[in-house]
Amino acid sequence: MRTEANGLVLAGGGLANGLIAWRLRQLRPELPLTVLEAGPTLGGNHTWCFHDGDLDAPQRAWMAPLVAHRWPQHVVMFDQRSRRMASGYNAITSQRFHEVLSRDLGSAVRLSTPVAEVRPQQVVTAGGEVIDGQAVIDGRGFAPMTPLDLRYQKFLGLELRLARPHGLQHPVLMDARVPQLDGYRFVYLLPLSVHTLLVEDTYYADTPALAPAALRGRALAYAQAQGWNVAEVLREEQGVLPIAIDGDVDAFWQGHRGQPVSGLRAGLFHPTTGYSLPQAVRLAELIARQPDLSAATLAAVIERHARRVWRSQYFFRALNRMLFLAGPAEGRHQVLSHFYRLPDALVARFYGERLTPIDMLRIVTGKPPVPFFSALKVLLPPRRMESPA
Repeated sequence: MRTEANGLVLAGGGLANGLIAWRLRQLRPELPLTVLEAGPTLGGNHTWCFHDGDLDAPQRAWMAPLVAHRWPQHVVMFDQRSRRMASGYNAITSQRFHEVLSRDLGSAVRLSTPVAEVRPQQVVTAGGEVIDGQAVIDGRGFAPMTPLDLRYQKFLGLELRLARPHGLQHPVLMDARVPQLDGYRFVYLLPLSVHTLLVEDTYYADTPALAPAALRGRALAYAQAQGWNVAEVLREEQGVLPIAIDGDVDAFWQGHRGQPVSGLRAGLFHPTTGYSLPQAVRLAELIARQPDLSAATLAAVIERHARRVWRSQYFFRALNRMLFLAGPAEGRHQVLSHFYRLPDALVARFYGERLTPIDMLRIVTGKPPVPFFSALKVLLPPRRMESPA
């Protein structure tokens, strides 16, 4: 069977492609769109979060319908220090994502349609249907990135309903006062209502391997240690986010061979946190502004944008090398604790990838949390420099 889409085809209905389709529908409703999602809902089973400062005011405005929860502050906790950060924090649930996008995109969305093969102007579904389009954007999530030198933030989260109120007023982005296992370990908490919260057991680790049973047990043990009586586990989610420490960006893009890609497949993520939502918002806006949405033009525009982002992230990759390579794995929490001595505004600029030269200097000065010469060695220019093109 062959289908002519006569417009833009988005392979994958996750965060990046979902936002591209949604922004195009808002700004260019006449444009034909087809979104092919392998699962039964758009967005899968995820919770995406962002700080207020990660987006500008117009971006926050058009993203507002997707925000299911917002808090004016958040907390980090280490053995050496704990502090409350005066920075707004937002959460988008996959349930809200699906509700809003499926309503606004309507018949453009095809669910339960896994994709077997993607080409710049053609998709072949797992069922053998061939779909031709003006261009195809491959946004099917994280794929092996051999040219990039990666480490990982990996987690398993449980959404819990408690028998009694949990008492949390603000999200806890990091509670590192837990045994340090498999690198840097912390627990992440989102209070979703008086009786429900998301508890994620999280690791900055050298490998992407997850041990779900062990992480599930640790998350429940943490809840029990806080005195929380778990009445029901409502939902479970897990993920592995890439953390970049180095890479050959030329080889990375040569591997795409002119295929338009989005999200993690385009290497668009915060290099230290792995968060992809702010970059997904920027890419959606960029694509929505393009007068020419042909495959060749889109591939070139996306590649130029992603290369520019990669170059701008050099300092973050240097910090990641210090985190992962300059000291023992069990001491990584000290690097993060050292970072959180800095002012709220600087931390916000770090998350938003808006560091100034003075910010960079302040981050690497002070009493070092890792041996000086080890830190100096890994902070030097990376082994594989990207092309300036």
